[in-house]
Amino acid sequence: MRVTFVGVGEAFDECLPNTSLFVAGMAGESRRTVLLDCGFTAAAAFFGCPGLSDSDRRDGPDAVWISHFHGDHFFGLPYLLARMQEQGRVRPLFLHGGEGLATRAGQVVDLAYPNLRARLDFELVCLEARPEVPLVMAGFAARAAVTGHGAPCLGLRLETRFGVLYYGGDGAPTPACRDLASGCTLVVQEGYGISPGVAGHGSVAEAVETAESAWANALAVVHVRRELRRERGEAIRRTLAGASIRAFLPEPGEVFEA
Repeated sequence: MRVTFVGVGEAFDECLPNTSLFVAGMAGESRRTVLLDCGFTAAAAFFGCPGLSDSDRRDGPDAVWISHFHGDHFFGLPYLLARMQEQGRVRPLFLHGGEGLATRAGQVVDLAYPNLRARLDFELVCLEARPEVPLVMAGFAARAAVTGHGAPCLGLRLETRFGVLYYGGDGAPTPACRDLASGCTLVVQEGYGISPGVAGHGSVAEAVETAESAWANALAVVHVRRELRRERGEAIRRTLAGASIRAFLPEPGEVFEA
């Protein structure tokens, strides 16, 4: 399993692209890829990401996961689709997310480019995920659970042949999220605040506790409030260094391999 941090920032970070991950792994004997979230600035970051191969940037992912319908998690879809159309994509793109996915995706694409969906040379297949109901994404077994965010948001467990990822989207981890994180190779969790108590968001402390109690191998903390990352980034890194597992604050383009 190879996880590339396309973006690691929160919604309005002017320096870091919105949080987005590109996951490559083996599903049976085939290599498959998934892009996790695609916000305002994430699509542009994807096509310029130094951690991705030229072929991955050219071909795009097999599937896209949208954790929830806030702009920093799915407003990059029109850019992604238009760019892949220009690059000659013909194979289907599978879009996974919560209830109302097809309607929300259609609305944002049509607002950006009213004729784009009709002109696509590839099929856009929208598949709704339900909490606790197993699903298959790009050939990978997956499950979702509701997080503690201000809008309905789904955390995701994604199982590749050689590694298991938990991606929490936005929000504090719920008991169901902690179950999904159990035994994962990598947990990627929002740490918008330092300590618990930020309404609708998770914290660095909760991210560490969740990953440690889940017996995960490693933790990446993303979506840190921009002022905190700039002013207290070193303190956050020291906190993560003191965890009982490998824990880190990734940069855009950084790669985790299992």
